[in-house]
Amino acid sequence: MTFGKGKIWYDGKFVEWSEATTHILSHVIHYGSSVFEGMRCYKTPKGSAIFRMKAHIDRLYDSAKIYRMEIPFSKEEFCNAILETVRVNELEECYIRPFVFRGYGKMGVNPLDNPVLCAIAAWEWGEYLGEGVLKKGISVRISSWNRPAPNTFPSLAKAGGNYLNSQLIKMEAIQDGFDEGIALDSYGYVSEGSGENIFMVRNGVIFTPPTSSSILPGITRHSIFVLARDLKIRIEQHLLPREALYIADEVFFTGTAAEVTPITKIDNITIGKGVRGPMTERIQAEFLRILRGETEDRHNWLTYI
Repeated sequence: MTFGKGKIWYDGKFVEWSEATTHILSHVIHYGSSVFEGMRCYKTPKGSAIFRMKAHIDRLYDSAKIYRMEIPFSKEEFCNAILETVRVNELEECYIRPFVFRGYGKMGVNPLDNPVLCAIAAWEWGEYLGEGVLKKGISVRISSWNRPAPNTFPSLAKAGGNYLNSQLIKMEAIQDGFDEGIALDSYGYVSEGSGENIFMVRNGVIFTPPTSSSILPGITRHSIFVLARDLKIRIEQHLLPREALYIADEVFFTGTAAEVTPITKIDNITIGKGVRGPMTERIQAEFLRILRGETEDRHNWLTYI
């Protein structure tokens, strides 16, 4: 199923894609008052399965709590709706977008009198950063836009309004001829990509910025920690200056959409040998084997449709 077709779950019932609409004066349109998730469903030998659905739904509810949005469905109801959305649209592999937003009510910054609405869409979506990039890698630049400082926007929430910053990072990178951008935090340390967490490898050790560097605590990011421990690879969280990326042996992005994507150039400086490095390939292969059902799901990450 291509983007723009099929059915969307909207506040407890399925509607045609073209009918999943909201009023032009809805709060979310004017003030960015939404929280959302992105998850993937993979085709495996045992059938289609969603990667870490419960963890994504837990984060959705955490994001809503931070923004004082009371979701009118239980976590179990939301999870069942996600599974049914994939079934109804007869999708074997897909990207799934559950989201919660403040709808039509009163105008003004105060959102508390506006209804909280929920929806789930699903569609086929291949490699997020371009065809073949999981092997060949991408080029990125350090953005001129920083991530918000602490106590400005809550980076632990996956909120729609936060992604205005991401759009600036992404557009700048694309218009300057790069595939993606990397933001620094308000103190000048490495934060994350426009929609991805970042890791670097140096002398056999994997490093990544801590959550205090204004990053979203990614579900895939956490999975990399788990897999590194499985593979007996040392992994640490540290504040990272931008130049540490230039002299890294390997650098890679992670995310639900990006999966594990190698970075081969930063600011036109070649990283390592300019190809996907052996550590990245090892982590990526183990990650994808689990998602595709090619090896044991030893951490119970897959929920079968």
